[in-house]
Amino acid sequence: MNLLMFSGDSSIARGHTGAFAAMLQRFARHWSRLDILTPAAPGATARTLYGNVYVQPSPWHRAWQPLFIRQAGGRLLAQRPYDLVVSHDFGFFYNGLGAWWLLRGRDVPLVSEIHHIEGYPLALTWREKAWRAAAGWYLPWAAGHVAAFRVVNRQEVPPLLHRLGIPPARIHVLSSLYLDLDVFQPAPAQPQYEVLFVGRLAANKGIDLLLEAFRRVVAQHPAARLAIRGEGDMEGWLRQFGTRHGLQQHLIRLPRVADAAGMAAVYRAARLLVCASTVEGNPRVTLEAMACGVPVLSTRVGIMPEIIRDGENGFLFDRDPAELAAKISRLLTDDALHERIGQAGRQAALPFEAEKVIAAYADGYKAIIAAHRRPG
Repeated sequence: MNLLMFSGDSSIARGHTGAFAAMLQRFARHWSRLDILTPAAPGATARTLYGNVYVQPSPWHRAWQPLFIRQAGGRLLAQRPYDLVVSHDFGFFYNGLGAWWLLRGRDVPLVSEIHHIEGYPLALTWREKAWRAAAGWYLPWAAGHVAAFRVVNRQEVPPLLHRLGIPPARIHVLSSLYLDLDVFQPAPAQPQYEVLFVGRLAANKGIDLLLEAFRRVVAQHPAARLAIRGEGDMEGWLRQFGTRHGLQQHLIRLPRVADAAGMAAVYRAARLLVCASTVEGNPRVTLEAMACGVPVLSTRVGIMPEIIRDGENGFLFDRDPAELAAKISRLLTDDALHERIGQAGRQAALPFEAEKVIAAYADGYKAIIAAHRRPG
């Protein structure tokens, strides 16, 4: 079977060996051929991966992505049959619009992948509000021509799709959390920092909430350190906050690491990890840290309420810096609780073993293909 995918992730076209590339290495085994069209990016070039994955980045700005999909996708469809087309849909839904344009008049099933909806459940900026409004228009419209929607959690996105009039039978929950449990596992390590944040320095990642909470933590634990792995638009704000509150010596900026093993070492060097996001689908860093035996505190975002049982295998918190600071302090002072949460978190991560989850992902798509082929 051949699969054509329109992705929003250009990392594979830039030669990066991140989570998307690692997933494709296993996912490709389930298909004869995988063609992936990506947005433009510095250093992006056409590449062949794993022998049967063909990556082609756009030469144009993202605003022209629908046209690129129609032209490049049209050339591919003229060369060979595809059993399924998959569109990673987000933001202003460039990929989905391009997929619709490409597939008009063609009998090829289309799956819309909704990993999360920008600005949902909470929109903080005008751009997120615009994205959320776009979703309210696009998703009911897309329901008229897609074979299925793939979502990655049960409690957040499916209820919204139901409210928008999309039948439950068209919504397929297929996880996007794939963990190499031989890499992400507990190992002896000397803690180098008390709190770890991994993610873009952007408003929706909640870095402002975390810093407000950490300021309270330092008042109780003067030696506490917060390590930050990520870059983004709020780097200037971060420096200003640290200077204004005298936290410079408490904030550690971590460099990029080369691979998953390096990332696992980053997790194991922390006493705990915080995810303070307002919008996520499946925040990967939380499960990777849990698999390493590192306690996790997270907002009730994406799949987190389905995995974390508050106070048993992790902690959930609302957008309240005082609540977050109190829970961080509990884990820093109660060694028995810290050990129990870490062990239980590891157990909660075990069902997301990569081979099993990616096989289920591929099988889910093959079921959609089979349903499309059945008469009637």
